[in-house]
Amino acid sequence: MRVKQELVPQVTNKSKTKYLISFWYENKRFRFSNGQPIDLDLSPNIYPLKDRLRQAEVLCSAYTIAIRGGWRPPVLKEQIVTIDSIANKTLKRKCSLEFSSSYKKDLICTHRLWSEFLKSKRLSYKPIKELKVDMIRDFIYDYAPSLSSMANVKRNISALLKDELESNGVILKFSRIKLPKVPQHIHKPYRDVQDILNEIIEFNKALHLCCLLSYGCLLRPHREIRLLTWRDISEDFSQISLAGNQNKGKRNRIVPVGEYIKPYLKAFKSPLSTNEDNVFTGKKEPYNPDYFKTQWTRYKKKSKLIEKDQTLYSFRHTGAIQVYEKTGSLTKLQQVMGHSSLQVSLTYLRGLEVKPLDIDDMPTLAKSKNHVLI
Repeated sequence: MRVKQELVPQVTNKSKTKYLISFWYENKRFRFSNGQPIDLDLSPNIYPLKDRLRQAEVLCSAYTIAIRGGWRPPVLKEQIVTIDSIANKTLKRKCSLEFSSSYKKDLICTHRLWSEFLKSKRLSYKPIKELKVDMIRDFIYDYAPSLSSMANVKRNISALLKDELESNGVILKFSRIKLPKVPQHIHKPYRDVQDILNEIIEFNKALHLCCLLSYGCLLRPHREIRLLTWRDISEDFSQISLAGNQNKGKRNRIVPVGEYIKPYLKAFKSPLSTNEDNVFTGKKEPYNPDYFKTQWTRYKKKSKLIEKDQTLYSFRHTGAIQVYEKTGSLTKLQQVMGHSSLQVSLTYLRGLEVKPLDIDDMPTLAKSKNHVLI
């Protein structure tokens, strides 16, 4: 009879793409998909497939070291882990780590909605084994603030529940939760950008520069533009450099600045400005996240030039159309827009009013005298 070796962690395959750390203790087999039980924020299965085994080996070593140091997994005999407790535990842990404030705020909001859902269904103190995928689906459909926010709520509730559930032996397939398709919101391009910009500068100079950078540099208004510091802008004002953590695509990005933008950009820089100062406020603190949205709403109410479906993002869309029409290159459009893939750029173009195909755009063949049409 084979003797089970206790407290000897090993990497095991749950499937071809998922790894677990497995070992025996007091005649009970323990399996862990992450380092939460030993206070280590490492989850191998969220890494790209090619990196998962290596990360699982690192996690296995961490468990070995913890065991040698005296750590032991809790042997739960009759202790019941409740549904509400796992989200509470995960939220507390994630809020103590160095995640962005916006991500933590998102998690807190989703956690509040989840708690309300559990109370309404009298599920808060039920054992986690009673939690089903259909319950989570009902939560997303009933409590997501809008159709467009469903995907975000699904990501957040998965982050709050999945790892902790698996650590307790409960495997739920969140991929089974299918969400309805969200109609794409079209930001109607401008036909008279210059006239609109001339009107905006009289209303608010900061908003004018925001719109100018969105159109001429194709930057995103609420994060990329609002958070710009003088460190991001070259000394001659010829280019803007964004690090991966500053943009949605998570890639370093360098954008050239047109000559018509430079004078307005220079006007915001004073002799006392430092590299750490925000371009718009002149201080280290930027405007609040809704600043440009609020200013745009106020301007739009006064303006007679803005048409239906034209938004602050329409400046970026209008600039994108010009780049595509000038270059005909999806790769260049992807680069300047900061998209993570060409697929994103292709999706983006569906909403752009790009010129339709003309007969002159189609492939041709030289005429041949040797062919006879039958």
